[in-house]
Amino acid sequence: MLSVRKCLISTSLALFAFGAIESLTTLAGPAAASEIKLIVNRVPVTTYDIQRRVAFLKLQRRKGNLNAEAEQAMVDQALHNAEAQRLGVRITDDAVTEAYNRFAKGNKMTVKQLDGIMSQSGVTKAHFKEFIRSQMAWNQALAARNRSEVRSMSEQDVVQRMLKQGGTKPTATEYMLQHIIFVVPASERGKMASRKREAEAMRARFSGCERTRDFAKGLVDVTVRDLGRKFGPELPPEWAEQIKKTKVGGATGVRETNLGVEFIGICSSREVSDDRVAKMVFQLEGATDDKAEDLSKKYTEELREKANIVKR
Repeated sequence: MLSVRKCLISTSLALFAFGAIESLTTLAGPAAASEIKLIVNRVPVTTYDIQRRVAFLKLQRRKGNLNAEAEQAMVDQALHNAEAQRLGVRITDDAVTEAYNRFAKGNKMTVKQLDGIMSQSGVTKAHFKEFIRSQMAWNQALAARNRSEVRSMSEQDVVQRMLKQGGTKPTATEYMLQHIIFVVPASERGKMASRKREAEAMRARFSGCERTRDFAKGLVDVTVRDLGRKFGPELPPEWAEQIKKTKVGGATGVRETNLGVEFIGICSSREVSDDRVAKMVFQLEGATDDKAEDLSKKYTEELREKANIVKR
């Protein structure tokens, strides 16, 4: 058998954790003609969908009225998918396949072996992948809802909420940054190598943000932008690691981008701990697993109350 633990927030290395695997051939039920069982806001849920979810619940060693549980799970999945779509959340096929492959690797099996388990158990690869897609989309919807709730709170309210959860007021590094861009139009991409040499030469002379514009005056198509204050958690992912490793007065490595050749200058940095930082960190990091589960239940119940669900 297979034990599966649902993870409400994390979609990183694996969505679920496998337990011991025994023979699965007895889990798959006989094939049956599929018919519409429910309609959730005009989205049909078929008996085939419910059968696949029953097989999935059996794979988790769930007990009780699995047909009723599977039926409710498919209703919730339809509601979650519709809400994610309303919010503009789109999970690509590549992202789902990557998560599926990571799931196999994280459970020390090949993708082919995982395919076999999904087939033998009656879950099917397609059903499991759609389950993964729905979970990833719902996680994003939950994160958006959490950010919205935090934004509506005062900074003092956020701090009190964090302290009640056993946390302490966080500290974040505040950076003052400059963005230097050696512009290369799309029609002149053949000049990228020479522009990169120019950028490297300017970077080597960089010793602080005060003289950057003076250095740029004698150069063609060089833009210097003051990015203002940026806290560590707000740094662009593609630059964050380099910025954190670079000393004040220095500059990150040079990168080729769709704009041309770029680097970031570190004007200053300092540690800050105040109510504004607490709110920002709490909003970016999201809630604890327990709070996330409560939010998911509350959010789902709201969607159910508004939904038009018809049983056939």
